[in-house]
Amino acid sequence: MFFRKPAVMPSNETALPGRDAPIATAEKHHVSGHALKGPYPQGLEVAMFGLGCFWGAEKLFWQLPGTYVTAVGYAAGMTPNPTYEEVCSGLTGHNEVVLVVFDPAEATYSELLKAFWEGHDPTQGMRQGNDAGTQYRSGIYVYGEAQLKAAEASKSEYNTALQERGYGPITTEILEAPEFFFAEEYHQQYLSKNPTGYCGLGGTGIACSVGTGVTADA
Repeated sequence: MFFRKPAVMPSNETALPGRDAPIATAEKHHVSGHALKGPYPQGLEVAMFGLGCFWGAEKLFWQLPGTYVTAVGYAAGMTPNPTYEEVCSGLTGHNEVVLVVFDPAEATYSELLKAFWEGHDPTQGMRQGNDAGTQYRSGIYVYGEAQLKAAEASKSEYNTALQERGYGPITTEILEAPEFFFAEEYHQQYLSKNPTGYCGLGGTGIACSVGTGVTADA
């Protein structure tokens, strides 16, 4: 997890070809026991975030009230159905991301955004702490217009808060949710299976007011 990887996105021409079939992954969530790929109960919503190494990022979200299931995977690149080794090469363009399935009656999207912003340093570009490379970039991948508006508003608000404390501008990408490719089984809920494993997650210590009533969900 600590060795340096390319910090520049590959082109469509240089990206690895990948494969047609999905790679194997877990069937059930190691913590909740819920089916990792669904079907999920009606009324639940989906969110997707990238905030550095996905082991620690996933633990952050599965611990939140209202979370039904989480999964780690790869998204926002060019290579279909990539393996972890391919993503680590820097030649897929994918980010390490967490898929969060949540109950909006128990947790709002704004509360997820608050956890996202406070859980990492979103000003570091193509790295997060000791983890450097395109797969560690900060990203919010939105499902629908309401999530897009909430994400953009929270980014603007938190950017102001960070710059007032001497940080540079936020580098987080906000994109329409791309296809999510499930990571290998051993990555799923890694820190539940390996409680003393590497986490790598660390925030700025600056609170984000999103999700506290200062800004409303769209």
